[in-house]
Amino acid sequence: MDKYKTTVATFNKLAERYQDKYMNFEFYMDTYDDFCELVSKANAKIFEIGCGPGNISQYILQKRPDYQLYGIDLAPNMVALAKKNNPGAVFDVMDSRSISQVQGTFDALLCGFCTPYLSAEDVATLIKEARQRLVPGGIFYLSTMEGDDQHSGYQTSSAGDQVFIHYHQENVIVDVLQSNQFEVISVKRKQFTIDKDAANTTDMFIYARAI
Repeated sequence: MDKYKTTVATFNKLAERYQDKYMNFEFYMDTYDDFCELVSKANAKIFEIGCGPGNISQYILQKRPDYQLYGIDLAPNMVALAKKNNPGAVFDVMDSRSISQVQGTFDALLCGFCTPYLSAEDVATLIKEARQRLVPGGIFYLSTMEGDDQHSGYQTSSAGDQVFIHYHQENVIVDVLQSNQFEVISVKRKQFTIDKDAANTTDMFIYARAI
């Protein structure tokens, strides 16, 4: 079983349900505010990796309609929703592991909860490629689920839909960022409860600047 294909198939199937849940999900909006404060340049070029239904895109474009946003996601139904929700932005179906194909550079990169679905090795590659897509001084926003990698594995819904969740640790990601010419600006955390019967998860938000 290919964990990536399984996860993408689930997101593709449940795209509209994901949209309904997260399109106006206030819990993370303050972290997008922080991103917008860091990216103060007028008409900044933004690259969003793992755009989903365009929920983050919509929020930041409402705050900063001058942003020129390009987003990618591997689930076609997610990309279709992102285009519908953000007609002024550009979106493509693309694997986050293939961003070396993207031409040009950007003033900022958004990677909102894409990395929980990538292994530590693939996250390291993504960070390396992200640095190549950023201008010096460019901002990198990365959010993930914090935890020990040994707890990574498939999560199955009551309907039988599966996704493979990877947990990541701050020191590992920070080391990769610093080794790829990023300066870490700040690291923030939020405790998130999926439902009343589930344990809390720790969501981690890392803001970095390309040196």
